[in-house]
Amino acid sequence: MCGRLPPSSLSRFMSSCAPLMVDLAVVRVQWRRVGFGKRWFASEASAAPAAELVEIPLAQTGEGIAECELLRWFVSEGDQVDEFQRLCEVQSDKATIEITSRFKGKVHQVHFGPGDIVKVGETLLKMMVVDSQTVSHDSIASSTDHSLAVDAAGPSEGCVPSGTLSTPAVRNLAKQYGLNISDIQGTGKDGRVLKEDVLSYAASKGLCKEPTSALEENIDQVELLEGRGSLSDAHCYEDKRISLRGYQRSMVKSMSLAAKVPHFHFLEEINCDALVELKASFQNANKDHNIKHTFLPFLIKSLSMALSKYPLLNSCFVEEANEVIFKGSHNIGVAMATTHGLVVPNIKNVQSLSILEITKELARLHEMASHNRLSTEDIAGGTITLSNIGAIGGKFGSPLLNLPEVAIIALGRIQKLPRFDDDENVYPSSIINVIVGADHRVVDGATVARFCNEWKSLVEKPELLLLHMR
Repeated sequence: MCGRLPPSSLSRFMSSCAPLMVDLAVVRVQWRRVGFGKRWFASEASAAPAAELVEIPLAQTGEGIAECELLRWFVSEGDQVDEFQRLCEVQSDKATIEITSRFKGKVHQVHFGPGDIVKVGETLLKMMVVDSQTVSHDSIASSTDHSLAVDAAGPSEGCVPSGTLSTPAVRNLAKQYGLNISDIQGTGKDGRVLKEDVLSYAASKGLCKEPTSALEENIDQVELLEGRGSLSDAHCYEDKRISLRGYQRSMVKSMSLAAKVPHFHFLEEINCDALVELKASFQNANKDHNIKHTFLPFLIKSLSMALSKYPLLNSCFVEEANEVIFKGSHNIGVAMATTHGLVVPNIKNVQSLSILEITKELARLHEMASHNRLSTEDIAGGTITLSNIGAIGGKFGSPLLNLPEVAIIALGRIQKLPRFDDDENVYPSSIINVIVGADHRVVDGATVARFCNEWKSLVEKPELLLLHMR
């Protein structure tokens, strides 16, 4: 028979082995499920993971934010997207925010275009992702960044050996440019290195082009409106319609609301001779070349001292309840004119900061504002606003409230003007005009005048600050 079995014996053999073969098949499938089948059963075909259509909504980007303007898309329909990759950039009333992907997948459909207003909870886009990646709607919403260029902090977020916080996507980007991530200064929360930090550092090394914001696409048009463009290069004889974007659109909304509030304006001049001398002494004793002393930090600190005595100016008015909320912290906002529009970040807890700490924080906010990278936290929570219009030009103005705050202050430029002493002799004096705008529904003129007198005394006699220092 040469080792062959007769047909009848073969049938009996196969029948007796059938249960064993079924058991082996089950074991083989189980091995594949736990990852042991790739070597032993490499020839076995396996089904591709099922894909699921996932909606990516606009999450809550900050307290009181109900909608955002879509500035630009970083992806298009059909694009493959990696985890933590930027999807789009949106602009709220308070900050520019980048939305990153929680999943790795393919863009199926985008629902809005640049310039559209998206309400919180509405679907921004749909993605095809492997069903093993899908999570609940709340988890998707939590992947929204709350500051410009902050990468989503997923489960794989960690720390490199040097202690630098970053996501795997950011570390991979740094590796692509041949950079050591520990050499990069992080601007995210707790010093986290962001994707834009890597790009900016790479640009400083000449490895790539400096990243730009979507709003810069209209800078030439804005410069022409502000008188900084060249008429010879523009179609100056043609009308142009330009959509207001970003901070400019937010200003339309906030100023329209402020125009409905009855304002009371109070003008006072303050002698800054002592302040000029103090600033000069600060600068002469300054050993840190990265710090430049100016008048504004001292004015901010003395303003906080005056607010401690007149807390009504550091409150907000809740019109619906007809109530005033006295704010415990002095979060003093400073209006900043940028190429992206007017923005008002605030310095938190000024009552607890030194003049040097205020100087450093002010410099940080200026830097972030100039690159359109202010976070929602930088902008939210202000209790009173300071507009240093004199830094650009002008002696005085009539500022409008930054609601729901009840007071705003405009500063003119410091000028040398003739004044009389007690003996009626003329002498040159450094004078600054201060204009306080107040919500006249809540604050009366007498309170504003007394508050301004208190602030004036602290500026004209800086040594009085020592009486209140802790």
